[in-house]
Amino acid sequence: MSFDPATLVYDANGLIPCIAQEEATGEVLMMAWMNAESVARTLETGRVTYWSRSRQSFWVKGESSGHLQELVELRVDCDSDCLLALVRQTGPACHTNRRSCFYTAVRNGEEVEIMAPMAEG
Repeated sequence: MSFDPATLVYDANGLIPCIAQEEATGEVLMMAWMNAESVARTLETGRVTYWSRSRQSFWVKGESSGHLQELVELRVDCDSDCLLALVRQTGPACHTNRRSCFYTAVRNGEEVEIMAPMAEG
């Protein structure tokens, strides 16, 4: 049975959230949006392609930074309204130069930074 991105449940803007997770470690790296075309492009190319809401354009993760996300497997949740991309991440996933976008924890009612930016070079 072949997969059709049109069978996914998209929001009113035609978007679906996609969580990127490092395949080797299980570390949650980031969340970004996809539309049906970016899902199709991701599956065709093996390079994770998101939809940039601010730029209204496709965004191949790492295309300009070199911090690529190679798709290992794309998973669909039970309601078909959220995706999980198991990836091999090169370099940081976050635009703040951190491995993960989830670098802030709420501990005892306070925001605590739990991950420093990666060293350059």
